[in-house]
Amino acid sequence: MTAMGKYVDIGILDYPGAQASALHGLTDMFLVANRLCAEQGLKDAAILRVSHWHLGHDGQVIRGFTSSEAAAKSLDVLILPPSLGDPVWTAQRAPLLRFLKNLHGKGTVMSSVCAGAFLLAEAGLLDGRPATTHWSLAEELQARFPEIAVDADKLVIEDGDVITAGGVMAWVELGLKVIERFISPAIVLGVARFFLVDAAGREQRFYSAFRPKLAHGDEIVLKVQHWLQRHALEKVTLPQMAAQARLGERTFLRRFRHATGLNPTRYLQSLRLTKAREMLELTNQKIDQIAYRIGYEDPGAFTKLFQSQIGLTPSEYRRRFGVGTGDVRKS
Repeated sequence: MTAMGKYVDIGILDYPGAQASALHGLTDMFLVANRLCAEQGLKDAAILRVSHWHLGHDGQVIRGFTSSEAAAKSLDVLILPPSLGDPVWTAQRAPLLRFLKNLHGKGTVMSSVCAGAFLLAEAGLLDGRPATTHWSLAEELQARFPEIAVDADKLVIEDGDVITAGGVMAWVELGLKVIERFISPAIVLGVARFFLVDAAGREQRFYSAFRPKLAHGDEIVLKVQHWLQRHALEKVTLPQMAAQARLGERTFLRRFRHATGLNPTRYLQSLRLTKAREMLELTNQKIDQIAYRIGYEDPGAFTKLFQSQIGLTPSEYRRRFGVGTGDVRKS
């Protein structure tokens, strides 16, 4: 801790073949975000502390460069940058995959750009999830890992504790997404202006996106959160959640609320509404179809819930934030 806000520790993995411009560009972006916070007197803003990680001679993952003298003992975010070479990298893979799995199990947000998604996939961290990568690698990623819902049409897919970005230069998008997640939309716009990159269109995801608490230290609850992320659109009951935790329902409710700040029902609603917002923004599906897809048989109940949580009806939200949907159906 400092006189300003808390540290957010961001690790960037310098694996063999990783794109150097992404490694150092992301570092610069996060340091500029810190500088803008200081210049604007944002005393409570988080401080993004960056470290670079690489493989040692024995294959173990070790920290190298760090932007702070205070070494991070854990990571809030790990970024796997893009690669300009072969995405199927195998040398000394086992220690790295153990490192990735261990971090994820402790609540680290895992993220990748372009070919970096292959490493997350090999670690099993994308199973049952939507993910994106460079359009030219999408077929290979899907073929090698059929349990992933690969969507190369999207530049960035934020799926709770996992964020994947598409093209080689999508590290810019990912960096801004991380800044938005841990600091603020205003700082995102300031960083975008500083680097002369386009921030247009990102505002639509800034203000009501669900940010689940993951680094709470309760591994049993975290396991259920990971399970919910994969099954949120199915019919999920409290007994099923408690069974995943191997706890009685009352004990599970108490521990889940203590760890996440939400009861399981509200948490599940938030996951589903996040999916609904994506569908409203990016598809032409009718609102009653979206309601059914995310688990609500009554479109009226879905509309009421959406408006109470987001502040707009689904139709209003689509009119305001829908992009690239052509002839949008309003109902």
